[in-house]
Amino acid sequence: MTGESRGIKGSGSDAVCWSVVEAAVPELAGRVRERFGAHRHHVLATVRKDGAPRLTGLEADFRHGELWLGMMAGSRKVSDLRRDPRFSLHANPGPGTDLAGGDVRVSGRAVEVTDRDVVARYAVVVKPPEPFHLFRAELTEVVRTYTEDPYVVVDAWAPGRAPRTIRRRSDDTVLRVD
Repeated sequence: MTGESRGIKGSGSDAVCWSVVEAAVPELAGRVRERFGAHRHHVLATVRKDGAPRLTGLEADFRHGELWLGMMAGSRKVSDLRRDPRFSLHANPGPGTDLAGGDVRVSGRAVEVTDRDVVARYAVVVKPPEPFHLFRAELTEVVRTYTEDPYVVVDAWAPGRAPRTIRRRSDDTVLRVD
């Protein structure tokens, strides 16, 4: 199965590679990718051994239809993901409070890449500090939040579901879902 069509079953929902997101919701995927591209470092949430969340910095890389997560050898996030592959990755919001381009995050499962040829090809192009661990993101959710006066707007997509847009004002008692 190719990276473009790969979907992974488990945990009650499908998880898909980045190219599937691009095909399913190209406008949302483009905005999310652009937002991640605005800054180098982002915030990764993993699950610690005791079940608590762990937040750490991470560089994310979109390449060849995949979202790649590279990590230093021996880091706690590697241990977390090997034990429990669930993660959320929040794009660096940048300076200020305007959230130009919106606020984006993706969630899913991280799959460790152990194929030496794949890791070597990645290292040749990206040139990460070595040794390192490489994970491929299999996504279960993509979300962008932004303002569109007078609303806060949330665009969300998950595999197997139609994209949703929710518009809210602070005085709304009912969500507006498009």
